[in-house]
Amino acid sequence: MNRDEAFEELKVRLYDKDLLRHSLVVEAVMKEFARYYDADIETWGLTGLLHDIDIEKTTGDPEKHSIVAAQILENFDIDESIIYCIRSQSDYHKIPRKRKMDKVLYAADHLTQLITYCSDKLPDKNLSDVTAQMVIENITKSDVEGINFEHIKHYKELNITLLEFVEITLNAMQRAFDNLKI
Repeated sequence: MNRDEAFEELKVRLYDKDLLRHSLVVEAVMKEFARYYDADIETWGLTGLLHDIDIEKTTGDPEKHSIVAAQILENFDIDESIIYCIRSQSDYHKIPRKRKMDKVLYAADHLTQLITYCSDKLPDKNLSDVTAQMVIENITKSDVEGINFEHIKHYKELNITLLEFVEITLNAMQRAFDNLKI
């Protein structure tokens, strides 16, 4: 499955523009981390793009999220490492996150949501005005609905600092939003 085919499959299953946007942003972040770790950019990008392909179908039943995604993706010619990574993003299934790709998706998915939250708090809601320091200050909050801060803290498994993790994610998101077309 190439990137265009993957995006078409995603659009068939996600009708909410914000969810599509989130998938595109996570794709950009995963590609940036693939560059950082000198890994396969296409594989990491597809993982980010498709990680929530089942989210509308499993709303209200989080225990099925990621397992349904894997079932959907098993019907396509797609690298097994992508399917495994998507399966491992949910704590419900206790699937170990073995590779850097698995660990980045697990932590960065929620960090992208926190960065969006920080942007939405600004008067102009402009993502380009968000700073890494602003994001880091918000990591200590526990009242941000829908963001799992425990996931974000797994950046430590990546052998980088919190500042590096936030900067890589934030820079990828800012570039993605500059070019975002749904």
